[in-house]
Parts: sequence; C-alpha cells; structure tokens
Amino acid sequence: MVKAKAYIFDKQFDGFPKKDDLKLIEEDLPPIKNGEFLAEAVYLSVDPYMRAYAPDLKLGETFLGSQIAKIIDSKNPKYPVGQYVIGQFGWRTHTIATGNILGMTGRGRAPTLVPKLGDLPLSLALGAAGMVGNTAYFGLLELCKPQAGETVVVSGAAGGVGSQVGQIAKIKGCRVIGIAGSNEKGKWLVDELGFDHFINYKTDNIDEALKKFAPEGVDCYFDNVGGEISSTVIQNMNKFGRVSVCGAISGYNEKVKAPSIYGKVVSSELVIEGFLVTRWLDRWNEGVQQNIKWLKEGKLKYKETVTEGFENMFTAFTDMLKGVNTGKAIVKV
Repeated sequence: MVKAKAYIFDKQFDGFPKKDDLKLIEEDLPPIKNGEFLAEAVYLSVDPYMRAYAPDLKLGETFLGSQIAKIIDSKNPKYPVGQYVIGQFGWRTHTIATGNILGMTGRGRAPTLVPKLGDLPLSLALGAAGMVGNTAYFGLLELCKPQAGETVVVSGAAGGVGSQVGQIAKIKGCRVIGIAGSNEKGKWLVDELGFDHFINYKTDNIDEALKKFAPEGVDCYFDNVGGEISSTVIQNMNKFGRVSVCGAISGYNEKVKAPSIYGKVVSSELVIEGFLVTRWLDRWNEGVQQNIKWLKEGKLKYKETVTEGFENMFTAFTDMLKGVNTGKAIVKV
C-alpha cells in the first residue's frame, strides 16, 4: 500500500493566501484497478492561475496544479511503467489516475506522456516546453499577431510566460519592452534574453519610460498583470493595437483601482482578448514541438526557480505570487 501526501484546500483565500488555508494530509492509496496507473510526483508547478481559479474550487479538494510524475505501477497500456507523465493531479505526491481529462471547471486535459526533450531538462515539460511555453506561443502569435518591426510590451516579463513571450516576439522581428519588478530581472531580460528595453514598475514612471522607449507607440501588449500598469500601457497603444490578456495577478489578492481605458479602446480601435491556453488543445503538440525546436537552437533561453521539497509547496506558491521567482517556478520533490 502506497502512502500519499496531499495539500487539501481547507479555507477559501481571503486576500493573500495564508498557510492554514491549505492542510497537508497523508492517505493510503488502494491497489490500482484495470485501466489505472500510479504516478509518483517528480516536479510540481506553481502558477498564478492557481490563485485566480481558487474561488471556483470546493473546500476539501486537493489543491489544483500540474506536475511531472513517474509511472511506478500501471494497468493501462497507454501509460507504461517507467514513463514520465504530465498530469493535472494537483498538489500531491502520488496519484492513481486513468487517461481521463483532469482539472477544474472544464480547463483540464488528459495526462500526457512527456515529449522527447533530448538533452533538455525534464522539468521544462512544465515550463518552456509545456503549458507555460504554449501559453506564450499561442497567446502571443494567435491573439497579438505581431509583425516584424512592431513594438511589443510584456508585463510580468521575468516570469515563465512573460520571458518566453518576449523572446518569441524577438524571433518574429519585433522590438520588445519588458516590465518587471527589479533591475536584476531587467538585466537578465536585456543582456541574456535580448529584450530591447526594460522598465522597473517599482521605481520607474511607466508612462514616461514608454514614451522614451516607444516614441511611435505600442502595437502589441501581452498582459500578465492588469491594474494600473496595464491601463498605462494601453494608453500608449497605436491605432488598431492588439492586447492579449493572459492574467491579472495585480488583482488576485486585493482589489485594484485603475484608470478607465475605454476611451482609448474606442478612439484607437483596440482589440483586447483574454484567453485560456486550453483553447488550442487541438494544436497542443504544434506549440510544444516548436518551442522545443527553438530551445535546442538556442533561440529560447530560460530560467527556473526551483524549490526543494514537497513540504515547501506553499512557500514556493506565495513566493511566486510575490514575484520572488525569475522564470518558471517549480518544486522538486
């Protein structure tokens, strides 16, 4: 009999998550049945969407999230022992699963075997070569449709998604301005990832910086944060500008007031569209394979902020919400 550890959603978040909102439990798992497999977590993801979707969760459920797990027992030929699988199993060390779709409120997908990564780290299947990479790939290319020579602004630029968005925009021949919260992150964006400019939202006047770095205006905006930052960027957009709304982390833990953007939306005829990356499930492998190709070619670079130990999941989660991480935040079991 296998003992599993899991974080149960015990209290609905009220503002910034508190440690006792989740409860760490142990449970005995029964033997697997025909059609099932047993997976042992290797890497777990922590992402902003976990905070955003929390109000839809039922108390008593395993807290949501995806992981890379090793199949250690199986009675399902599609999931053989020894293979690694990406599954939305939540915050747990061991999971009995089938090939059915997992995840909450229709946003989930079935467990999939980790794609062939060659010499790339296994953990990238949660990041640049996984859902994070596809979020950047489809969210930028399908909604913003950047053209060579255009100016692209990315907020949350030093996170897993934002850093990849900026690099894909550079691959497409755009000028890229990244917004993040420290000069150290800005140095990484410009010196290593090839962003053209960086704005520190904590110390810089964003409006003045945009007028300096994008004197002819902004064509595309990939929005990870919402709030006042996004209002300011949108006020600097060109006619027929496109905005891809991936997230709004500034308002996940507290109410945020921001200037109205609607006058600008109308006068500049802007297109603003939010998305869930599961919209492109039918093209999922396209995005994964393209990102893997760019990674192997050295056109995409990445960083991971790795927290050791399943017992440190909550710390990794709240550090991510505070912007402590650079690149993709993951937990190694």
